[in-house]
Amino acid sequence: MDSNELIKKVRKIEIKTRGLSQNIFAGEYHSAFKGRGMMFSEVREYQYGDDIRDIDWNVTARHNHPYVKVYEEERELTVMLLVDVSASRAFGAVGVEKREMIAEIAATIAFSAIQNNDKIGAIFFSDKVEKFITPKKGRKHILFLIRELLDFQPQNTGTDIAAAVRYFSDALKRRCTMFLISDFIDDSDYRKPLTVAVSRHDVMAIQVYDKRDSEMPNVGLMRIQDLETGMTRWIDTGSSKTRKAYGKWWYSRQQKMSEALRSNRVDYVSVATDEDYVKALMGLFKNRAAI
Repeated sequence: MDSNELIKKVRKIEIKTRGLSQNIFAGEYHSAFKGRGMMFSEVREYQYGDDIRDIDWNVTARHNHPYVKVYEEERELTVMLLVDVSASRAFGAVGVEKREMIAEIAATIAFSAIQNNDKIGAIFFSDKVEKFITPKKGRKHILFLIRELLDFQPQNTGTDIAAAVRYFSDALKRRCTMFLISDFIDDSDYRKPLTVAVSRHDVMAIQVYDKRDSEMPNVGLMRIQDLETGMTRWIDTGSSKTRKAYGKWWYSRQQKMSEALRSNRVDYVSVATDEDYVKALMGLFKNRAAI
């Protein structure tokens, strides 16, 4: 897209997502992630109602009286967006393109983060890591992120979530909060890399998909193209057997994603491009706050 069109799109997304983060997500975000990074502050005598898990047994033994550890929230968290920029994000048969919804979701999280005095960074990936954006604060930094999300042109077209998660774990040594945003149309085995990431970091996942990803319409003979491989072929969508096989393929992918995330206790939501992502994010944040 040309520069004027890009500027207009960036501005439109900023107005919408900044308002959402200020009016809707600010409290939910803070509730969801406060206390995720805690540092030891001091000890004090045990008081009725204190959590016994906070008892400092060494100090208690010295004073022959129970003492508990007092923690305070770290002043800032580091939030990383692990964003799928493979060719399939350009698909948009029902609702907006996946690329546009991904940009809005990422921008909403980013504005929520800086309101909470957190840093925000990103890793763009296809079947390789395409770009690393260092975590920073500030509106200028977020506008740069949005521009990149909308206009970034990856070198490769495929998807490799496992490689991206491994890179994330190697690059970020200090504990941070990571959002994996993808359509999860991927053949890589990302379960083990997620296990490593979850052992060090707070990991969540957001699936953005088009409803035509999940079901094949009955429109007769149709020429289709795989955006990631470039392969094209003709299929008869009027065949119930073909539509059933396609549905089975999608179901198996969803099962693979669900099992990989749940086995690693990664909270996640799935949102279609014609659905309200605000509701999905609110649900994700509320679930985090309830833990």
